[in-house]
Amino acid sequence: MVSNNLLDELRSCTQLKYSGSLNIQSYQGQSWTFYYRFGRIIWATGTLHPFRRWKRQIAQHCPGVDTNKLRLTANDVELDYWDYKLLTLLYGREEIDSKQVDTIAENIIVEVLFDLAQQTHLNGATCNCARNPKLILDLPINFANTNVHIQRMEKEWRNWNDSGLKRFSPNLAPFLKQPAELKQVVTQNVYNNFVNLLNGKYTLRDLAVKMRQGVLQIACSLLPYIDNGYVQLVEVADYALPGVEIPTRTSNVQPQIANSPLIACIDDSPQVCQMLESIITSNRMRFVKIPDAVQALPLLLEHKPDFIFLDLVMPVVNGYELCTQIRRISHFANTPIVILTGSDGLVDRMRAKLVGSTDFMSKPVVAEKVLTTVRKYLHSVLMSAE
Repeated sequence: MVSNNLLDELRSCTQLKYSGSLNIQSYQGQSWTFYYRFGRIIWATGTLHPFRRWKRQIAQHCPGVDTNKLRLTANDVELDYWDYKLLTLLYGREEIDSKQVDTIAENIIVEVLFDLAQQTHLNGATCNCARNPKLILDLPINFANTNVHIQRMEKEWRNWNDSGLKRFSPNLAPFLKQPAELKQVVTQNVYNNFVNLLNGKYTLRDLAVKMRQGVLQIACSLLPYIDNGYVQLVEVADYALPGVEIPTRTSNVQPQIANSPLIACIDDSPQVCQMLESIITSNRMRFVKIPDAVQALPLLLEHKPDFIFLDLVMPVVNGYELCTQIRRISHFANTPIVILTGSDGLVDRMRAKLVGSTDFMSKPVVAEKVLTTVRKYLHSVLMSAE
């Protein structure tokens, strides 16, 4: 649950009839902002998936709005509350009504509160809170009492926790890890649905909207398949903001800083490579993805990375065999090699050490864990690059 001091801070703003923003920052780098008007939370934003969250609410409650036609200017994007501005813009154009606006605002506030609750619960993180009374949103679009939002969040978090899901975020995306094995234990119709929907592109929350079911129901239905290893939950990036161009990439190696460390990922999963790329490049390091284990050695020799993430389970050549081959090359005798796997057994860890791996990291990929591991083994390289 959200720590008592955070709840007290949220409720204190209500008691004081506060107007302005309340900014919450964790030591892990996550941030959340709640916007108050006369003591009521009228909007909320969070670090993770703000545009996914906004598009999902529009798709669910405003089916007549085509979000692909929306555009943001450069000035809009600089605002922390661009999502609020988009919603008020649609309301001003009479493309959505006040009831839709109120529903979306309430759902987003509760969702941000839920993410805050889960992060502080899982990480045991203490957060810093700061008020900014100068930042007052122009149009109040939600008038529910703060306690109503908190009570709804607490109920949703309690149900999520009681269902055995507390270790999983609803912002994770499921994908089929073992399709052939799954096909042997489910009907053809169920298998076809899994193939179509569990592609690592849609989060549990996205799937709930697509399938018109509650996210708790979706997660509970997938839990047996996750526990048995057929399905894996991975982190995914947010959607690109409308009107904001994303640079095209023409090379496997992403240029960041000329002398920054180069991190390689040998993994046949596009989702894992994409997630690692996002984490590495957003922290000003270079990245090279190697999806084919057969081509790994020549590509490693070509790029000479400073650090290697190596998947354990791949077709043709597994991670143990490839790690042994890499260590036989003198240039990579001391290069950090971290084995990635969905399994985290003692036997796997011992075998990984025997073939020369530096460390062992279990999936799903988590940004804080990745960065901590990279910094642990590349401390001197990172210091010289700064």
